[in-house]
Amino acid sequence: MSKELQVAALENGTAIDHIPPEHLFKVAQLIGLDKTENRITIGNNLESKKMGRKGVIKIADKFFEKDEINRIALVAPNVVLNIIRDYEVVEKKFVSLPDELVGVVKCNNPKCISNNEPMDSRFYVIDRGMGTIKCRYCERKINKEDIKIVNNA
Repeated sequence: MSKELQVAALENGTAIDHIPPEHLFKVAQLIGLDKTENRITIGNNLESKKMGRKGVIKIADKFFEKDEINRIALVAPNVVLNIIRDYEVVEKKFVSLPDELVGVVKCNNPKCISNNEPMDSRFYVIDRGMGTIKCRYCERKINKEDIKIVNNA
């Protein structure tokens, strides 16, 4: 007899699926899960036909705004957001980096105007595969592993 762990179904909310296991907790941090009162279910290193292993986050009664989705895309650009209403998936959103990120990333050039004036940072995505972005103001290129997220979550 095999044993199976059951996770409660989500009545309304969002399931973030296909998170690379090594990025699961970074995604949780970026979307401010430590500050939410919503019910959260987290699974990591789950079997996945598509990825081998994956992470999943289910958040009750939470539906993400575009800037929150952009934050997720910086760390885990191929996740799927399953929008759930009345226990049914009503929409699947395939996350991808937009052409421009506004107010999401902090420029790592201390002399950049975006760090010294009250303004939103602006970055162009120049390589989606490598996760490379370029500051609109000082033109500094930043690779995925050096990206600092603006913390206003």
